[in-house]
Amino acid sequence: MRSTDTIDRIVIIGGGISGLSSAFYLQREAERQGREIAITVVEGAPAFGGKINTLQRDGFVIEKGPDSFLARKQAIIDLAKELGLEGELTATNPAAKKTYILFRKKLYPMPPGLVLGVPTEIMPFAKTGLLSWGGKLRALMDLVLPARPANGDESLGGFMERRVGTEVMRRIAEPLLAGIYAGDLKKLSLKATFPQFAESERKHGSLIRGMQSNRKATAAATTATAKGGTFLTFKRGLSTLVEALVNALKRGGVELRSGVLTERIEKRDDCYDVVLASGETLSADRIVVTTPAYAAADLLENLAEVGELRGVRYVSVANVVMAFDKETFGLDFDGSGFVVPRSEGLHITACTWTSSKWLHSSPKDKVLLRCYVGHSEDQESVKLPDDGLIAAVRRDIRETMGISAEPLFTEITRLNQSMPQYPVGHVERMNDLRHRLSEKAPGIWVTGAAFDGVGLPDCIRQGKEAAKHILG
Repeated sequence: MRSTDTIDRIVIIGGGISGLSSAFYLQREAERQGREIAITVVEGAPAFGGKINTLQRDGFVIEKGPDSFLARKQAIIDLAKELGLEGELTATNPAAKKTYILFRKKLYPMPPGLVLGVPTEIMPFAKTGLLSWGGKLRALMDLVLPARPANGDESLGGFMERRVGTEVMRRIAEPLLAGIYAGDLKKLSLKATFPQFAESERKHGSLIRGMQSNRKATAAATTATAKGGTFLTFKRGLSTLVEALVNALKRGGVELRSGVLTERIEKRDDCYDVVLASGETLSADRIVVTTPAYAAADLLENLAEVGELRGVRYVSVANVVMAFDKETFGLDFDGSGFVVPRSEGLHITACTWTSSKWLHSSPKDKVLLRCYVGHSEDQESVKLPDDGLIAAVRRDIRETMGISAEPLFTEITRLNQSMPQYPVGHVERMNDLRHRLSEKAPGIWVTGAAFDGVGLPDCIRQGKEAAKHILG
């Protein structure tokens, strides 16, 4: 056992939100334990923050990566408070609470009480034009269908189909839930994506009753900061969080190195060598790897079998942001945007009415739209050249909303191999991998979006867990 007065040299590979959070909470955990540590964060990209990328342009606040986070997930709220950013948090426009689903080229408002695609209020659900009466009745059969005995994982799509039927799964749940992962619900793990669904079935015998109960509990536990809405962001964009983390780490003496690629990890008798592409070697007693699964596999394959990491498939997506003059736009929004089922045959999977959803994002005389492109079954749209991608998106918004105005400018962001797809059995596979690494490569911890949640709060929570594990 290492004594508490020994300086632990810790290298964190990956400077996205998982890596930066790991470094921040390692500092906090070391202070709590009265230990001295030396942390180096190595990031291959020119800047820290991973997919978080806020652009300030002509009075607009444009998110080129993620644009917000779920207010009910406490990890990011806690981090904001610790960084002194609580006053920078802002909620969605209370006048833009409506969200729509496109069906047969018409926008239908989501029924009130819909939680993650599951109806929790029966009357609004019964009135929606999104579903046939047969589809509605099939969904309500969830209230009387027996629960399946708990016997392992299953696909998210299979579970939804089993509980609430094919229509709800395809027309409502898929465009809502698949948007989080850009994946096919029939291939995604229930246990890794929405374990609360399975828990609802086990505990309440019904998905609907379980989500009704969860909704009440979540509302009761919601913090004052989060009461403004389902989603939160920062007034000057999500890069506010990255900048604050970087500054806090620098003040704490963490060495931050961007634009530095890691080539491999080699084991020595009592420590590890982190070999950089430049040929430089960093000695480390402990290592946290937060890169995508395929990159982590390249780094670790000489230390242990890492087939589980190779089994995590990644999907590429893109977003197209367009700014307009309100005078020429010709449309007023009464909500925050819409999602698109695959059956509609469009290039876009969703459209956020950004200037309506986030009042800080645009000057009052301008309009900002953000369209999402690409999912696991459509990787070709993401590969279109810029002109072709813009033309396809403009054609889709003309067909769905009648928008033909010329944009003031357009920003395209391609996030190649950015969305991990959790296959059925993912949780068990990752547990097996970590157990094997603890035996073959003690002192190395792998974490990040490839493991236990792709949202910003999930990555921050995993960073905190990594710190406790590394210094445990």
